[in-house]
Amino acid sequence: MKKLIALFMAMAMVFSLAACGSSSSSSDADTTGDASAAVDTSAASDATATNTDYRVAMITDYGDITDQSFNQTTYEACKEYCTDNGLDFIYYKPDSDSDADRVAMVEKAVDEGYNVVVMPGYAFAPTIEATAEDYSDITFIALDVSSSDFSEGYELPSNVYCAVYQEELAGYMAGVAAVKLGYTHLGFLGGMAVPAVIRYGYGFVLGADAAAAELGADVTIEYVYGNQFSGDSDITAYMDSWYKNLGVEVVFACGGSIYTSACESAAKVDGKVIGVDTDQAELIDGTYGEGMTVTSAMKGLATTVKDMLDEVVAGNFAEYGGQIATLGLVSGTDPESNYVQITLESTQWSDSFTQDDYVALVADMYDGTVTVSNDTTTEPEVSIAVNYYGNVK
Repeated sequence: MKKLIALFMAMAMVFSLAACGSSSSSSDADTTGDASAAVDTSAASDATATNTDYRVAMITDYGDITDQSFNQTTYEACKEYCTDNGLDFIYYKPDSDSDADRVAMVEKAVDEGYNVVVMPGYAFAPTIEATAEDYSDITFIALDVSSSDFSEGYELPSNVYCAVYQEELAGYMAGVAAVKLGYTHLGFLGGMAVPAVIRYGYGFVLGADAAAAELGADVTIEYVYGNQFSGDSDITAYMDSWYKNLGVEVVFACGGSIYTSACESAAKVDGKVIGVDTDQAELIDGTYGEGMTVTSAMKGLATTVKDMLDEVVAGNFAEYGGQIATLGLVSGTDPESNYVQITLESTQWSDSFTQDDYVALVADMYDGTVTVSNDTTTEPEVSIAVNYYGNVK
């Protein structure tokens, strides 16, 4: 857990001691994965359970464990850790995208004897408020849940740990990479305009602007949110207009499975995309066209999950409970150890932007030579042309 400890020493945490909540019973699990609770017990069956003190449950937010993004990464990290360490594991998919159904899944997990609950996404803030105090003996690990997601004045209880990420840094890296790799007409397609997505987007704009200034390049960015975390025919049509009519070369698709719309459109004109949260090159290139993915802007979801589960099992959770940790750079020389990065493995490196150039950029960001604003309230002031369109729908 050295990376988390290093960050805690370097960054201010949010501490708190109390909460409020309520509980009620929930419906039975549906092992088909299509109804109120999708259940996976393969982690428990694949390993001989040797640790009976901790049983881990993960609950999905807007998406599901096949979204090739936030939920799937969290699910796979939980499952792998539990399989490797002999812990029971299950996941639940709420009936609908509602606070009531997310709360119901927490109650169900507790009723069924799970005492560690992992929750990915800002949508779980009301769920934490509604359950954490009532279930004070349950350990909650929440990803991308920030202080601004909770009710005003809410104090995080000591059985909850939240992690948020400096997505603006990963977005900046992706923006620099795109321009230095020769692309001058870029697009940003965000899911919903929530802080994490905005940080990715504004960081992308700032990185592209910095690279354009360095190269003396004329760069334009088209910028829009889909207002949902999935692709559909309307968003695909919108992307068609970017790639076909405006001449956009590469789109940073940021938000759950909304990338599918960007990819479907890119495939029609040999366009490019930038993945998000995890290295999406294998998925995107394998599905939509070889070489489509320029790079992926990533954050350490899996690392956070595994590190925190390690701390729980080791009996050290008290050192982290009640905190909202901001995770970003922990090394200026080893980019892959950072909680925010672009992928070394599948970025389309060239003479104009090499791995060494990237390592140098990370070093400058780590030591403060390069700084990136995390302001989500104001559009970045840049010299390049950025066309903001609001929401597609």
